[in-house]
Amino acid sequence: MTVVERVLLERGRTWTFASALEWPGWCRRARGGDEAALVTLQGYEERYRRVVESTGLGFAPGPLSVAAAVPGNATTDFGAPDAMAPGEDEPVPPDAAERLALLLRACWSAFDDVVAGAPADLRKGPRGGGRDRDAVADHVREAERTYTRMIEVRVPPRTPWPVQRDRILHGVRAAGGAGADTRWPVRYYVRRTAWHVLDHAWEIEDRSR
Repeated sequence: MTVVERVLLERGRTWTFASALEWPGWCRRARGGDEAALVTLQGYEERYRRVVESTGLGFAPGPLSVAAAVPGNATTDFGAPDAMAPGEDEPVPPDAAERLALLLRACWSAFDDVVAGAPADLRKGPRGGGRDRDAVADHVREAERTYTRMIEVRVPPRTPWPVQRDRILHGVRAAGGAGADTRWPVRYYVRRTAWHVLDHAWEIEDRSR
């Protein structure tokens, strides 16, 4: 039997996001509606495979299937996914929470590898915009710290990054059974955080060429 990959479509006025619900971080956006977003997501399959191959989880996606479509908002139109999927607020069994933690850690590892291999000065956009490597890394680290409040984890400013990440993973595992008791359900938290990490990892890769 062919296993399909369940995808959430988040429809904004400017952007449509397609997010693979079982594979946090495999999430892309496109202008032009549902089909464009799905095609863009599929186009990142190999890049995402390289991120998660070390986990041993056997990433072998089947055909994409739209599990749900939800309206976006101003954040969606700005360029970030901001909508939960139906069922993402359900409690997460311990083994599923451990899987989420494993995938998030793989996204972090991929980001670290990209940063380590990138030049300090990244190629600018057509109008001269865009952060350089260290500024992108600082942004990702601070965003991670800010997001922790959504799963009731507190990380003080200037906490060493490895310690911050350890606390996040502990929070993911602890929040697994909490479901909607946290401000962000843990499934959504990991999906949103992993998207942000990989979006900037792939940005650095693309702007290093």
